[in-house]
Amino acid sequence: MLYAYSVLWCAGTETVAFGPIVTFRAEIADDSPRNDRIELVPQDDGAVKHLLEMEVPRIALQATDGTTVDLCGPGLSVVYAYPRTSPPGGNALDGWDAIFGARGCTTQSCAFCDHFAELKALGASDLFGLSTQTTEYQREAAERLHLPFPLLSDHSLRLASAFGLPMFQASGLTLLRRLTMIIQAGVIRHVFYPVHPPEKNADAVISWLKTNVVVEKGPMTGWGGFC
Repeated sequence: MLYAYSVLWCAGTETVAFGPIVTFRAEIADDSPRNDRIELVPQDDGAVKHLLEMEVPRIALQATDGTTVDLCGPGLSVVYAYPRTSPPGGNALDGWDAIFGARGCTTQSCAFCDHFAELKALGASDLFGLSTQTTEYQREAAERLHLPFPLLSDHSLRLASAFGLPMFQASGLTLLRRLTMIIQAGVIRHVFYPVHPPEKNADAVISWLKTNVVVEKGPMTGWGGFC
């Protein structure tokens, strides 16, 4: 079978190496028609193993609420990195739908918006979205989606380079692979990667916070918006 990415067939499964995005396993249901029985399930390719327990460098990032943020302060921060949002009316990049895992940035952000109060109650002092888009571009999405938290711009790739975050190229843009970090007192305590499906990422973060002790608690900062 020919895909836009390389495919290795094996008994009962397909193992697929998808260029710069992610590797995934396509589970095959034996009782389904061949063209309807593939479910893409992303697999951890080890690209973020080095992040666990890393101390966060002091790098200032512009936020959509007009502030400057670094992630090495006190408290517990949830930071979800995403490739890019599309402007109103679509205008996705050429070939975007063919990139496994690229879609879902808006639904991921909306899910974090919906669970904002619960994250606060579980001890998160800050919630941020992170992408390589400019602050001006991000601000449109933050306002349109009524996000009660800021989006951070790493347009210069300073943070991504310092962290060694996994990235990929699309239409000449350098974009972040989707991942979520739990940062406490300037140290990365947990990383969710790969993130799939994006709209369930907030639920996964909540489950982790419920089963792990959060020592420091503080008021959630950000916008007082609505979802």
